Parts: sequence; structure tokens; C-alpha cells
Amino acid sequence: MDYVALGTTGLQVSRICLGCMSYGEPGRGAHPWSLGPEAAAPFFRQALDAGINFFDTANVYSAGSSEEIVGQALLSEVPREEVVIATKVNGRMRPGPNGQGLSRKAILTEIDHSLARLGTDYVDLYQIHRWDYGTPIEETLEALHDIVKAGKARYIGASSMHAWQFAKALYTADLHGWTRFVSMQNHYNLLYREEEREMLPLCVDQGVGAIPWSPLARGRLARPWVEQTARSEIDEFGRSLYREHDRAIVDAVLAVAAKRGVPPAQVALAWLLSKPGVDAPIVGATKPHHLADAVAAVDLRLDDSEVELLEKNYQPHAVVGFS
Repeated sequence: MDYVALGTTGLQVSRICLGCMSYGEPGRGAHPWSLGPEAAAPFFRQALDAGINFFDTANVYSAGSSEEIVGQALLSEVPREEVVIATKVNGRMRPGPNGQGLSRKAILTEIDHSLARLGTDYVDLYQIHRWDYGTPIEETLEALHDIVKAGKARYIGASSMHAWQFAKALYTADLHGWTRFVSMQNHYNLLYREEEREMLPLCVDQGVGAIPWSPLARGRLARPWVEQTARSEIDEFGRSLYREHDRAIVDAVLAVAAKRGVPPAQVALAWLLSKPGVDAPIVGATKPHHLADAVAAVDLRLDDSEVELLEKNYQPHAVVGFS
């Protein structure tokens, strides 16, 4: 496994981050395809054995049970200081007017709840899980700054939003001397490259590390276009992200993979890992080969002709994933 500094920080993270949305306690708001504690545990052991030290979850995943599973699985295997744990805040966690969002009240409440579920005194990376249009960014940033100064988070990050919003947040933090976002968890893969227009150049310019979600386009880049999975059959959000014209790109991935003699997931991830500003794609895993392919992609180098084949059929997409 290779490691890279997250953005311009000194925090070293593995080039692959294990995304933990797939792990959730059955009956606690989990997706039908989520894995409970016993089924999830082997994936954490496999990740640690492969050198992965970076794990991402969110308070809203499976009503908090994902955080519980992450904490139990990791801290039963390794000392806390050996892993980088990231979680997120914004989504609705309970009924009522303050049960979601990025107000000071919500953030200070939710960090304590997340820490209790994770079973740790701090998270390494605390991220806002989208922009909150109902709260001034100054209120959000000052609350996050206070959490860092209290030792409950080491760094802060953001997730999908417009580049102007992220630029405003970075400027506002600098203006007040508050803790700055060090990472951007954005939607970026071979089928959705709209982030190349503004967000990724902004991140490179500002020294912010990109840790893309859905690097395999919810699995579409890892299998033939017509092949379905238990998740894809019921994934309404996923169906809104990609369109029929993306099929040509999937075919190109399959062609390069066949020529190389490797699974298509390795090709799609190798392409993403080569892009400026991308530190660690967030890869979900519900089968052992998912992690094995992700780790192998770190050492796969594509040549210029392969990159051209993978990129040439891209068509602009409507901006999605910001809410």
C-alpha cells in the first residue's frame, strides 16, 4: 500500500479509503444490502492486512449503526492511533427542527453522539455531509473550529457542493483564523467528471485533498452495463446519476481490462488515482475481491492510449449529488 499526505497536512492516509456505508445493523435503517457486525468484520481485517489505514463513515449511515460497527471492528484489531477514522454530519438523525443540519447546536450535539458510537475520544476527520442552506457558513465553521480546539476532531473536511460555496468556506475560515477544510469528498469517476471543471482545480490550488465517493459509479464501472446487482436493482438515487450514453465508457473500461488481464474495477480506479488532487478514493466492499481489486489498482499504471480510450466518449452530465 502507498500512503499520501491528505491535502497539505501532515496526515498520512492510504491511497485507498474503505467506505463504510455498506455496513449497518439490520433493522436500524440499514439498506437491504448492508452487512451487520459479524459479516462486516472480515472486511476491516482484510483492509488492515492490506495496509489500509483510512476509514470513512457518517452519522446518518444506517441510523448510526455504521459508526458503531466501524468503532467495534477497528478498535478490537488495532490501537486507535494506527487508523484514520472519518465521519460526517448534516443528515437527519432524529425528528424535530434541530435533528439535522449544520447549526452550532446540531454540530456540537452530533459530534458527541458520533464519538460515543465509535467508542473513541476523537475522529481524525470530521466532514460536513453537504452544504446547509439554512445555516450561515460562519456559524458552521466556528462550531467546527471549536470542536478541533476541544480535541474532538483532528481535521475537518467537506463533501459535495458547488465550487463557489467551497471557495467561500475556505475564504471565511481564513478571514477569521478558524480551522480550514483539508479535504473534499466529491462525486468523481469515469462516468461523472463534472468536478474537473471547477472543484478539482480549486482543490489543487488550495492544497485540499480530494477523496472521491462512488469511484466505481456504484459498481457500474466494475461490470458489464446490463449486469445488475442486489443494490442496483433498488438504487433509485444511483439510477439518477448515470445515463445510457455512459455505456460506451463502461465498454472501454472492459476492453482495457481484458487487454490487461485485470478486473475492470482496477482499471477504473487506476484512472482515478492518476488524476491531480485525488488522494484516496472511497471504495465500498461487500465481497473480498472488492478490496483486493482496489488495493491492486494502486500499482496499475495506464498508458496514454488507454487513458484516451477511457475518456473520449465522455458527455457532460447535469450536476447531481449536492443534496
